[in-house]
Amino acid sequence: MRFRHRDGTIVHLAYCTNVHPAETLTGVLAQLDRYAVPVRAALGTGTLGLGLWLARGAATELLADPAAIPALRRALGDRGLEVVTLNGFPYRGFHDPVVKYAVYQPDWTTGERLRFTLDLARILAGLLPDGAGYGSISTLPLAWRTPWDQQRQAAAAARLDDLTRALREQAERTGRPVRVAVEPEPGCVIETVEQAAAQLPASSREWLGLCLDTCHLAVAFEEPATALDQLQAAGLAVYKMQASCALEAAQPARPATARRLAGFAEPRFLHQVRTVTEDGPRGVDDLGDALAGGLDSRGRWRVHAHVPVHAPAEAPLQATQAVLASSLTALLGGERTLTSHVEVETYTWQVLPGRARPGSDAELIAGIAAELAWTKDRMLDLGLREVAA
Repeated sequence: MRFRHRDGTIVHLAYCTNVHPAETLTGVLAQLDRYAVPVRAALGTGTLGLGLWLARGAATELLADPAAIPALRRALGDRGLEVVTLNGFPYRGFHDPVVKYAVYQPDWTTGERLRFTLDLARILAGLLPDGAGYGSISTLPLAWRTPWDQQRQAAAAARLDDLTRALREQAERTGRPVRVAVEPEPGCVIETVEQAAAQLPASSREWLGLCLDTCHLAVAFEEPATALDQLQAAGLAVYKMQASCALEAAQPARPATARRLAGFAEPRFLHQVRTVTEDGPRGVDDLGDALAGGLDSRGRWRVHAHVPVHAPAEAPLQATQAVLASSLTALLGGERTLTSHVEVETYTWQVLPGRARPGSDAELIAGIAAELAWTKDRMLDLGLREVAA
């Protein structure tokens, strides 16, 4: 879906297909008809945006055949779908039984992370619809925080230098700029917006910016307007926003709250937990560790568990919808838009506990459509106008 901001900028709204497990080109094509087309129909929109996730295998297939990328672009257009952004964070195996720390590999100290990201940039340049201002690729915030040292920092910096040089050269060849958006996440080398502003090289900022994931922002207890002020002061652009909600527990020590939280402690994904104490922020790497006593339970917890953006969490838990709404206002509510790409990214539908987990394709499609409709309504409330593709 496309919206026009009051400053004239076209803002694209999409949902991220990392919610689906396909990792081959055949699987990616199949998921368009199985999920994306029905979501578009449920919304009654002429064009639906996808934040496409292409695992390493699917990306390799697309680049092996010169006809494959134009064919995918036609397949998207024939179905009323478009792609201006890719999720380049997960490399492969994102729906394996256990993902946890594996999602951070390969990291930005490696040549493979650079090659993968540049392959995605080549693909995205071929998929961008006519008139798109730029394409964006979200990526991991350098690496998980351990092990990390000056040698690894230097290796990552060198890879980012190579990345920005290659993105610039590709844009000169194709006339279709693609920008990479680093996604701060709790537990990583770049965990907060403040750390991103400090660590990302100033010389690369035309091509290297931020993916602001509002679940991660909430877990870090960052206030959206303050975070954006920090980014603007540092000259760091938000090339992409991931609209998402974290889980919040106001009184985690209460037995009823702990029982409800335990339903989210599942084996596939890592669920970092943060709280704020008198001594400052504290956290643990996974929800199970927090529930086992690894985190002070006297204060509010926020959990890196992406929950649907449109629905309140089941009491006594809450979702951080207020942080998401404030982020949308800060990014899109001013006289000038601060991003052009908004991607709803609830990839956790199939690991949600109890009745929140879809029992069929139809329920998943309805849930994704409801998230997009909720986000669309917030954007319209901010004065944006939906426009045809």
